[in-house]
Amino acid sequence: MAHNTQQDLGYDVESYFDLLRGGVLQHDDRVELLDGVIVASPPQLPLHAAVIMRVDSALRAAVGDRVSVRVQLPLLAGPRSVPEPDVALVAGRPADYDVNHPTRAVLVVEIADSSLPQDRLSKARIYAGCDTPEYWIVNLRDRRLEIRTEPDRRARVYASLHVATMGDVVELVALRGARVAVADLLPRY
Repeated sequence: MAHNTQQDLGYDVESYFDLLRGGVLQHDDRVELLDGVIVASPPQLPLHAAVIMRVDSALRAAVGDRVSVRVQLPLLAGPRSVPEPDVALVAGRPADYDVNHPTRAVLVVEIADSSLPQDRLSKARIYAGCDTPEYWIVNLRDRRLEIRTEPDRRARVYASLHVATMGDVVELVALRGARVAVADLLPRY
């Protein structure tokens, strides 16, 4: 019987960052580590970038200085995952992450069109596995907001899925009183 080695399991966080430190990967390469696999991200289309800006703006207005808003920055989501969510709300201030990336977020948001299957499957498992209390997918295909809550860390699934549409206002699970209008997140076409 063969023994599994780290190589058989893919990359862990440390070996992934070693690729950056060693120059194999560059800081501007559009890649993420997802469950041990380095995954390339496609170039951003204008709509994706515009919706990231909408989400960033709406969340900053809703949460004020209660948390830090990070846009497309690493989240250490377990020993083998370093996703770069489109937007993440993390505890503390930016200076709290001068030395280490955050390991936890109170909300993660992904903007999805072509990435919808990966965001629903792979990333949902990763975010539930690191106990992110709330995970939003801004679904551009169907023009709605998919809200996943109640993570089961062991099973790596969210127990609850709620779908919000243009006329809805949603309240963040971990930040009571912080509300966002879905219309402020979605394009108006």
